Amino acid sequence: MFFTKKNPLKWRDIISINDLSKDDIIYLLQQAAKLERYNPRIITDKVIASLFFEPSTRTRLSFDAAVKRLGGQVIGFDNIETTSLKKGESFKDTIKMIEQYADVIVIRHPKEGSAQLAADISHIPVINAGDGSNQHPTQTLVDLYTIKKEKGKLEGLTVGFLGDLKFGRTVHSLANALGLFGVNIVFIAPKGLEMPTEYLKELNEKNVNYSQTSDLLSVAQSLDVLYVTRIQEERFKNRKDYKRVAGSYTINKDLLANFRQDVLVMHPLPRLEEINQDVDDTQNQGYFKQAGNAVAVRKAILATVLGRV
Repeated sequence: MFFTKKNPLKWRDIISINDLSKDDIIYLLQQAAKLERYNPRIITDKVIASLFFEPSTRTRLSFDAAVKRLGGQVIGFDNIETTSLKKGESFKDTIKMIEQYADVIVIRHPKEGSAQLAADISHIPVINAGDGSNQHPTQTLVDLYTIKKEKGKLEGLTVGFLGDLKFGRTVHSLANALGLFGVNIVFIAPKGLEMPTEYLKELNEKNVNYSQTSDLLSVAQSLDVLYVTRIQEERFKNRKDYKRVAGSYTINKDLLANFRQDVLVMHPLPRLEEINQDVDDTQNQGYFKQAGNAVAVRKAILATVLGRV
């Protein structure tokens, strides 16, 4: 046992950030901090099924790295063209089959609600690695960990979300989580890509302080963190609609002169033109730090769900 507090998430699914209380989140972040530079081989008898029904680089590889650094094994796929799904096997049968081989399922799927469906089918824990434009709770935990590590706290900060807030599942999850910590939120988006009303309703119900604008510079001096998102072409049904909003915002070194000197620029990656490479070598760069922190956080998630802490 590496932590004295009782594990609140043993054998639980992690489907939505809303499934986690503030205390649950704090517990996971504390574990991630302790596991960041420590690789105890505590899941050597465990097999993790990595089921990626759509492309991923950081999430898939950081989960794989987390499993292996804790001594576990990974099975699964990242291309359904090589599986029996291509032959017409049902989603239910795939999950029922995989649960015979593994101790935890990590799943990414393009359809909203697919992770919850997998959890309803499975008798082993399911971790949502992204379901369509709905939720990405493990990325949210990575983001919270990064903000706390870089800013020293979560409470009382002002965080701006910039870009595709309609389809950006990382934003949907993170906004809800930040609300638990009394964070002030500013949503900055081009017309048509604003935060969906159902998520704003959730924030209203939780009395989260937020505002909305399309004018980035008007709020630049108020932000402690600027969380930038990619305009997600793959979520648009009409390419003309995508072209209309593509390139709406670009963060570069010159533009950063309008912000607080210590503003933290974050991005779940991959990036396109929304953050120029000249930001990479500034003190404000936080997105590669996010990518690095992902392994520590996902080690904590796996160790916790498997009851090894």
